[in-house]
Amino acid sequence: MARSCRSRCLVWEDVTVTLANGKKEKKNKCLVSGLTGLAESHRIMAVMGPSGSGKSTFLDALAGRLSPQASMAGKVLLRGGSPPPAGEKSYVTQEDVFLGTLTVKETLYFGARLRLPELTTAELDEAIDETLTKMGLEECADNTIGNWHLRGISGGERRRLSIAVEALRNVARRDGKIVVCSIHQPTDDVFRLFDDLLLISAGEAVYFGDSQGAVKFFADSGFPCPTRRNPPDHFLRCITPEFDQVFAALKQTQRRNYELSATDGLVNLTTAEIRATLVAKYKASIFPEIARKKIQELARQEKHDYQQQQRPKQCWWKQFCTLTHRSILNMSRDLGYYWLRIVFYSLVALSTGSLEFDIGTSSDSVIARGKVVAFIYGIMIFLSVSGLPFFLDEIKVFKGETLAGYYGEPAYVLSNFLSSLPFTIVISLSSGSIIYSLVKFHPGFSHLLYFCINLFFCISVSEASVFVTASLVSNPLPSMGAAIGVTMLNLMPSNVFRPLPELPKIFWRYPLSYISFAAWGTQGNLKNDMIGLEFDAVVPGEAKIKGEAILQDTYGIDLQYSKWWDVVALFCLLLCYRLLLVIALRCKQRISSPFRRIYPTSGR
Repeated sequence: MARSCRSRCLVWEDVTVTLANGKKEKKNKCLVSGLTGLAESHRIMAVMGPSGSGKSTFLDALAGRLSPQASMAGKVLLRGGSPPPAGEKSYVTQEDVFLGTLTVKETLYFGARLRLPELTTAELDEAIDETLTKMGLEECADNTIGNWHLRGISGGERRRLSIAVEALRNVARRDGKIVVCSIHQPTDDVFRLFDDLLLISAGEAVYFGDSQGAVKFFADSGFPCPTRRNPPDHFLRCITPEFDQVFAALKQTQRRNYELSATDGLVNLTTAEIRATLVAKYKASIFPEIARKKIQELARQEKHDYQQQQRPKQCWWKQFCTLTHRSILNMSRDLGYYWLRIVFYSLVALSTGSLEFDIGTSSDSVIARGKVVAFIYGIMIFLSVSGLPFFLDEIKVFKGETLAGYYGEPAYVLSNFLSSLPFTIVISLSSGSIIYSLVKFHPGFSHLLYFCINLFFCISVSEASVFVTASLVSNPLPSMGAAIGVTMLNLMPSNVFRPLPELPKIFWRYPLSYISFAAWGTQGNLKNDMIGLEFDAVVPGEAKIKGEAILQDTYGIDLQYSKWWDVVALFCLLLCYRLLLVIALRCKQRISSPFRRIYPTSGR
C-alpha cells in the first residue's frame, strides 16, 4: 500500500494493560488485552464500548499517561517504525481543566508558548487566529473562561477550547492529523462521520476496521442489526452486560407479556455469550490479519530517523518566563487567591492593634507582648491555608502539562513563588505596619522592618508547607484538614504555647522545634521587640527589668545568637519546603495513590 513520506500512522501492537492487585486480590486486573491496530492520518477513528470496557485506559496507553499502578505490555509506534517523539501526541482528556481567570485567547497563547517554542511571534499569532476560526471561538476569544466569581464561557465552548489547545501544533506545522476519539453512543449521523471503528468490550477487541463494515461483520457473526435500529445502539446492545439485568427486571414486572422483536436475534442469548461469540468471530476473521499486514508494510517502508522530528527543546528560562507571566495574571485576577487574603490580613492586624493598643512597658505588658505574638502566629499564619483551593486549581493544569512534557516541576515551583512574591510582600508590609504602629512595639524603623521581614518569611514558609500538603492530598476537603494539621503542628513546639526549654525533649524539642517556622519566627520577634527595652517591676519602686532578662527567664530564649539568625533559619526552611514541593510534585502519582484510594476525586 503506497504512501507518501508525509503520511502518518499511529500503530499499537499487542497492547495489554494490567492494574496492580490490591491486598485482597491475588491476581492483577487486566484492563486492556492484546489490542492491535493503527490509526491513519486524515481519518477519524472512534473507540466505542460500554462503560468500564477499557476505552479511557486504551487512550491513556496511547498517550503515555497511564497511572503508576498500571503497567503496559506491547508497542505504540508512529508511522510503523519508531516510538512517538516526546510531546508529539495531543491528548484531550475527559475533564476540561483551565485557569478560569484567563481569556480564551490568552489560554491559547500560553499553550502555544509552551507547546511550540520554535515559532516566532508572527507565526504564533497566525496559528492562534487560525485555531480560533477553525474551532468557532472567535466571538468568545476575549471572554474569560470563568471561575467561582467570574462569569465564563459555556460548556461547549470549554470543550472546543480543550481541543483547540491540543490542536495548535497540527495547525502550526500543517501535519496530517491522526484523530482517535472515545465516544459512547453516537447517533447514526454522527457515526457516519467516522472512518474507522474500534469496538471494545471488557478490554478485548470485538471489531476493528472500517466503520461502515461493522454492520456486515455483526450480520455475518449471526447478530444482524434490525432495520430501524441505530447501528451503534445495536453494537452496544450486543456487548453491554447491563442489558441482561434490564430485560430480567422487565420480565418480572407487570409487563410479563414484554417480548423482544423477532428480528432482534438476541432473545435466547446473554450478552456474555454474544460478546464471547463476537470476540471469537473477530479473531478468526480477516480483520486482525489486515491490520497486521498494514503494520508490517509500514515498518518496511518507513525507516526514518525520528530524532530529527522531536519537538524542539525549549530553554528553561523561556518556560520559566511563560509560567511566571501566566501565574501573575491568574493571581492578580482571582479575587480569592490573594486580594481577599490581603483584606483579611489587614482586618486581623487592625483587630490585634485595637485589642493591644499602645501596649507600653508596664509589668503587665510583658505577658501582653507574648500574647500579641501568639495572636499573630496563631491566627494570621493560619490564613495561608485559605489559598489552598486556588493552588489546587493550578495543580490540575500543571499535571496535564507536565505529563505532556511541556515543562518540569522546578520551573513551575519557582514561577509560582516569584509570582506570589509581590502579594506576600504587600501582605507583610501592610499588616505588619498596622500592628506595629498600633501596638507600639520597640520604636525605630529598623525594628519595624525586621518585624515585616520576619512576618514575610513566616507567611511564605507556611504557604509552602500548605502547598506541599496539597500536592500529596489533591482532594480539597482532606487537603484542607491536612494543611491545618501541619500548620498546627508547626505552632505547638514554639513559644506560643510553652517556653522552648519546657518542651518534652523527645519529638517536640528534638527535632520538631528546630523545623518549626513558628518557633524561629516567635523567637526572632521577641528578640526584636524586647532587647534594649526596660519594663516596670511587679512591685512599685523596685528596679526596672531589662528585656534581655525577660527573654531568658520567662521565655527561655537563648541570646547567644542574633535575631537575624532566626531569619536565616526561616529562609532555609523556605528553601527546604520549596524543594520538598518539587519532589512531591514529581512523585505525586506514586506518593498520593494511597490518599486517592481513600478519597477518590473522580471516576471513569
